[in-house]
Formats: sequence, C-alpha cells, structure tokens
Amino acid sequence: MIAKVFRGIWAGINFSRRLMLNILFLLLVVVFIMSLSNDDDTIIVEDGSVLRLNLNGPIVEEKTYIDPVEAAINDATSSSEAPSEILLDDVVKVIDEATQDERISVILLDLQEMPKAHLNKLKRITKSLDAFKQAGKKVIASGYYYTQSQYYIASHADEIAMHPYGSVAIEGYGMYPLYFKEALEKLKVTQHIFRVGTFKSAVEPFIRNDMSDAAKEANRVWLGALWSEYKQDVAAVRPFDESNFDETMDAYLAKMKAANGDAGKYALDHQWVDSLKTTQQIRQQLIDLVGAQEDGKTFKQVSFREYLSLVKPPIEFDNPITEKVAVVVAKGTIVDGERKAGEIGGDSTAALLRKARLDDKVKAVVLRIDSGGGSMFASEVIRAEVLALKAAGKPVIASMSSVAASGGYWIASAANEIWAAPSTITGSIGVFGTFMTFEDTLSEIGVYSDGVATTEMAGFSITRPLNEKMAQVIQMSVEEAYGRFLDVVADARNMTPEQVDKIAQGRVWIASQAQELGLVDKLGDKQDAIDAAAALAKLNHYEVKTIKQDLSPQEKMLQDIFGSASVKSMLGLNTNTTSVLATQANINTVIKRLSSEVADLKDYNDPQGVYARCLVCSVAQ
Repeated sequence: MIAKVFRGIWAGINFSRRLMLNILFLLLVVVFIMSLSNDDDTIIVEDGSVLRLNLNGPIVEEKTYIDPVEAAINDATSSSEAPSEILLDDVVKVIDEATQDERISVILLDLQEMPKAHLNKLKRITKSLDAFKQAGKKVIASGYYYTQSQYYIASHADEIAMHPYGSVAIEGYGMYPLYFKEALEKLKVTQHIFRVGTFKSAVEPFIRNDMSDAAKEANRVWLGALWSEYKQDVAAVRPFDESNFDETMDAYLAKMKAANGDAGKYALDHQWVDSLKTTQQIRQQLIDLVGAQEDGKTFKQVSFREYLSLVKPPIEFDNPITEKVAVVVAKGTIVDGERKAGEIGGDSTAALLRKARLDDKVKAVVLRIDSGGGSMFASEVIRAEVLALKAAGKPVIASMSSVAASGGYWIASAANEIWAAPSTITGSIGVFGTFMTFEDTLSEIGVYSDGVATTEMAGFSITRPLNEKMAQVIQMSVEEAYGRFLDVVADARNMTPEQVDKIAQGRVWIASQAQELGLVDKLGDKQDAIDAAAALAKLNHYEVKTIKQDLSPQEKMLQDIFGSASVKSMLGLNTNTTSVLATQANINTVIKRLSSEVADLKDYNDPQGVYARCLVCSVAQ
C-alpha cells in the first residue's frame, strides 16, 4: 500500500514536470514566431553613424558550447556570472565591414566590460582599427578607466578620453600561481609526481609552497619579452617613448605625488589619455560630430552586436563548387575522448581533421591552436590525423594563437609549416605524470582499504598506497614519453633529439624567441596562415571554411527557438553587467580561482596518466 502511494506521488511529480516543460517550450515557440514577424527590432544604420565597439566579454578563437536552453535563460535572467564570449573573427569582421561601409564614420571604443586578453588577439583587432583610420575615418576611445588590455586597443584611437575620476592601470606582466603543498599535507593527501625537464614547473603547485629558481629564471625571460612587445607597440602609436612606462613603485609614487594623488591628472600629464571628459561630454561631442538620433537624446549609433547581426549571416552556406582552405580550431585543454566546441577532445578534434581530409573540396587545412596542452595520448591522436592529411596530399599549416605549448606544440609539430604571432606562448616541451592517493586522509576518519587479489597490480587504487615498483614503472613511462616527444619534434623540425632537448626541458618561450630556436617557421596571424596554406595547395580562387562539430537536429532546433532575445522579450528583462574592476575587487574572485584550479583536475584523464601540459601559459591569456 505504501509503495503504491509513493509510486502515485512520483507519477504526479513526473507529470507536473513534463507539463511545465511543455508549457515553457510552447511559450518560447510562440515568442520565437512572434519575434520573426516583429518589425520593431529592425536595425537601421543611419548615414554618418557611430559604431559603438562595446566588447563586453572574453575574446576567443572558438566559443565554448553551452546548452541552448540554459544559455538563453541565464542570459535573460542575468543569472550567468560569466559574460558571453566574443569571437575574435567577429570583432575583425565588424571593423573590416565598417571600414567599407559609407554609413559608418566613427568607431567609439567602449571597452569597460572587456576582460584581459592576450597580446596577439589585441594586436589583430588594432590592425583592423588602423585600416579603419587609413580609410579617413575616426576612432575615439572613451571609458571610466582602462585596464592594460583595454588600453592597448584604446592606444590606437585618434583620441583617448577618460572620466575625470578615472584611472589607467598598466601593471606589466606577472604570474603568482597558488601553491598547495602545505594544504595537501594537512589533508594528508599523498602525492605521486613523475616528471622530466629542468623547467617543467607544471606540478610545482602540488609539491612546493613557492616558485622554484629554475621556474623563475624561465618565466622572467618570456614575461620580459612579452612586456617589451607591449611597450614597443603602445609607444609606437602614442606621443611618448618606452621610458614613460612605470616599472618601479618609487617612480609611480613620485608621479602620483606630483599629481596630488589625482589618477586622472596623472594620466593626462603623462599623455596616457588626451582628455578628461564625462559621459555627457563625450555624448555631446559625438552628437556634434555625427548628429543626433531622431529622439535627439544621443548620437546616431549602432552597437557591436547589432552591426554583427547585419554583416554576419545567421546561417553559413557552403558553396559546393569552390575549393576550400579549411580551418580547424583547437582551443582549450587537451583531454582524452569527445568534447564539445570550445574544448579539445582527442577523438572529437581528430574527427574534425578527418572531416576536412575526406572533403574533396578541401585542398589545405589551417589548424588554429589556442592550447597549453594536456593529455599526451589525446595529443597523439590529433597529431596522427594531421599526418593523415599530409599523406592525402593536403598541406597543413599550424597557426598558433595566444598559446600553443606542451601538447599544443605536439599537435602543431606535424604541420608543413608553423606560424605564430610574435607574442604567442609556445614550447614547454616536457612531460609529467601525477595523481594523488588518499589512504592517509581516509584513515583520519577511520576508513581503510584491505583485501586480496590475484596479482600485485590489481590493488592499484587512489585509496591505497602506491607500490614502489609501480612508481618506478610510471617514472619509466614518463621518461620514455619525454624521449618520444623529443623524437616527434626532432623529426618534424629536422633537428636531432639532442638539439631539441637543449631548448626543451619543459621551458616556455614566446614565438619570436621560438622562431630563432627553430621551433616556429614564420610570424604572422591567422590570415597569414590561411594565405600560406592556399599557396602550398596552389590555390588562386578559394573560400575559407571553418570545420565545426555537427549539431543534432534537436540541438539546432533549440538554438533557433531558445534565442536570448526571444526569452528576454517574453520575460521583459534586461541584462545588467557589472564592471570588470568591481568584479575583480570582490573576494569571490579568489574563491572562483580556487574552485577553477580544483575543477581543472577533471581534465587529467589521460589513460596512461602522462601529460604534456603548460599550466603557467594561462597567465597572459
């Protein structure tokens, strides 16, 4: 009788759940259909308009797949803490289209919500901004404050305006990882670390409380090179030289004393900005420059996302006739198995390369890499597909974005040519193995593991101590894997393993240094790599085709129906963003960082426990 009652209750709950989901689904379908026939949201670009380049999200090579229902509701209700990602290609396309659009006369750089970005992405954006200016058009930057990444883009404006109470924060590059050795000891977690390479510092956070001298030595070199490039680039477009950058607290303090502690005056005095203006003053300046909208309240303008919706078709059609240069993006940590877009699964990324290989219209491939590596096994699965492409007569260009190190370099090594931006972080040719056992942790709460097995190997478990002989086997595997890594690179780069070993050892380089060492062929951006791929394939007329994971019919339908605009319209909500500086100042930032580093442990899924991964490479992303 009781069982029947519970079954009835459970059936009622299931029915109610299905009913609510069906009602929500039908409502969203109605809203979607209504939005298609609603002309009120038509975007009109008036002559002489300002393109407001409000980049309010991380700039990425490929967007991370998010469940469309979850994304739409989070966006509509502002419950998602992470801002929407923005494709680098989309930013470039919007600026390039605006350069040719006679209706656009000014770009307003509104960068307040743009998080930090790697130098190579910033440089690609400013390249298009410079072309916009060369077309006789004007670029104005306006903000309450400027972070280092924001300022790099703003430095290419004809005028940099800042709020009188604002500030410019250019701090250089540094890295201060969190170290967990003492915490793990207090938790009585037993660590088992296996590594090769003097500079392989990926596992240091687990075995030290501070950064080793070897790691500091290597990191100073590439961080210094990155900082030099930043200073050179900014000084080239601003009315000052590199000595204007503050690198000591004494110099900064002296300048702030001269400005009586006024950060706005300091920025103006030292030519970081051209003017101090309130939002109202900038608005009036633009009204005087391009004219006002019909309501007279503000200047004629179109936002980044509005203009993107006009210049980028919602559905990309593949011309079945033209020959193609295919682009495959490998972004994120390399893990074993299948992963959605925005992550690298050994099998799923290999499948994209295989898709390009089997497409008769694809004559060359650009493998666009933005990864600090990960699983060695998964990296080899991907590299094998690169080799298969070459064997099929299709040249492959590896195009490095912000980072292509460790496993990221492993998959790049097999390409016909390796291209990178001067600031790309690469190298880190080294291997390590790591896992933790919790026998002492469990014993603290009175939990033990014991039993029998037919072999000594059968007792291998995180709840039991690691057998010393098994540890020797793992160390041997790591050393063998490092030797294999050296052989892979040596064979691809026409070097000896001994030559590779001298520049390997897990050491990180930026691409301008890596080119001198023979690890990179040429310096250039993604478009340069595409041009090189087309040249190798001897293509005169071609289209660029990005190979993407196929969505199921259900996923496609949900993406169409669960558009955030439709959900917002139905709920009557607007997204309110929080400033980047305010978010960073919150103590939640520290908590998020800890949670993120612990969550990264899920990516350690190599079937043999061997990894080619660069953890320090995320510092300048």
